[in-house]
Amino acid sequence: MNFDLQWLLLGLPIAFALGWLGSRLDLRQWKREQHDSPKAYFKGLNLLLNEQQDKAIDAFIEAVQHDPDTSDLHFALGNLFRRRGEYERAVRVHQHLVSRADLPKAERDRAQHALAQDFMKAGLFDRAEEAYQALEGTAFATEAQLALLTLHERSRDWRAAVEVAQKLERSGTASFASHIAHYWCELAQEADARKQSAEADDALRHAREAAPLSARPIVLAGQRAHARGDHAQALALWGELLAAHTTAFNLVSRDYAASALACGEQAAALERLQGLYRRAPTMDLLAAIATLDPAPAAQRARVLSHLQEQPTLSAAQELLRQMTTEGFALDANEAQSLRTAVGRAAKPLQRYRCAACGFEAQHYFWQCPGCLSWDSYPPQRLEDL
Repeated sequence: MNFDLQWLLLGLPIAFALGWLGSRLDLRQWKREQHDSPKAYFKGLNLLLNEQQDKAIDAFIEAVQHDPDTSDLHFALGNLFRRRGEYERAVRVHQHLVSRADLPKAERDRAQHALAQDFMKAGLFDRAEEAYQALEGTAFATEAQLALLTLHERSRDWRAAVEVAQKLERSGTASFASHIAHYWCELAQEADARKQSAEADDALRHAREAAPLSARPIVLAGQRAHARGDHAQALALWGELLAAHTTAFNLVSRDYAASALACGEQAAALERLQGLYRRAPTMDLLAAIATLDPAPAAQRARVLSHLQEQPTLSAAQELLRQMTTEGFALDANEAQSLRTAVGRAAKPLQRYRCAACGFEAQHYFWQCPGCLSWDSYPPQRLEDL
């Protein structure tokens, strides 16, 4: 079969021209897609900055359709869905990213972290926990551990919370000693509720070891000793609490007085409570002192003195209780102290509050000075609402 070289010479330029034309068409299409994609992306950003989230979502969807391989567009779209509360759509976007084999590991980890946030916001805590655990050993490991800690606290899984907090401490993130002590205290209270005293003792021991100076383990240990009738041990623990946490002692001051009475240490305890009251007067300490010194005249004098120096409703209520139970009449000094306390407590409630912005004022305004809204003040004071 003879081959005509003229046809070959004629065909080569034609083939070259067709190839060049095809490449130009592909290049133009690629350039058009690349131009349309960022245009839609920037349009979405502009809408987002203008608080037009619905239109921004449409723009991002358009951008993703133009350039389905760009992960940043998917992240922007997924995060916007989450902010809008459309968690199912956010999950679909981020699951798509996680499943992409062509995605670099760093981007896949980022998508896994975003997916975990989607589940957390949606209230799917089991799936959120799995998603966060999958981030172990990644750049998001610390953030995932902190999120897991919050998750365990919300679900009251205290043992898991202890493990995560200890892991965070070992990684040098921060000190979680106080948190760990609280977790062990929660476990101790749960054990007490189940009548498992030995387990509760063990949990409290762990709490004291985790944070020796924390107030709650000492308070709880003293309360447990008081409840089982070991008043000497309770007094010793609460004396330790008083030395380390003076303000926290108010929580157990009445029990302290009861234990002191049971142990025959009334005089020493009264002196200690009176000294503490002089430094930092509170109604809790006043009630504890009354337990050790119950004489009606002395109680009345203490309450009146407290009411004059600390005009609170609690002190006023106590004075009225004594007046009712003991049948005495208020003198002018006591009546004035009572009016002062009630007036001080009532003053914050004698205001008008704007329904639009919450701005409070003593006088009624037709136009709110805070947000400039008209007729936004209800014509009743706070105490009347």
